[in-house]
Amino acid sequence: MLNIITDAINNRQEISFTYSGIDRVAQPVAAGISRAGNNVLRCYQTQGGHVTAGHTWDLCEVSLMSNVKNTGQVFDADPPGYKRGDKHMTKIYAEI
Repeated sequence: MLNIITDAINNRQEISFTYSGIDRVAQPVAAGISRAGNNVLRCYQTQGGHVTAGHTWDLCEVSLMSNVKNTGQVFDADPPGYKRGDKHMTKIYAEI
């Protein structure tokens, strides 16, 4: 699953997945290890539901994600407010 995510980041392709029981589509921008030692994904959600209304940026624990698929949709522009070097990650595997 982590390979699908890092490939999508490197190719700037949206992914679809289920997280917290909610189907989502997002632009993956960084994947790495969280301060708690978990593999995580920082993403900008473009479709689907939210646990918190109006929430577009997510930090998802990879082990809790399911049905991860590349949608084939490419995003050229960086998502609004994106900054390289996610401070919530101690190691970054891939980032746009």
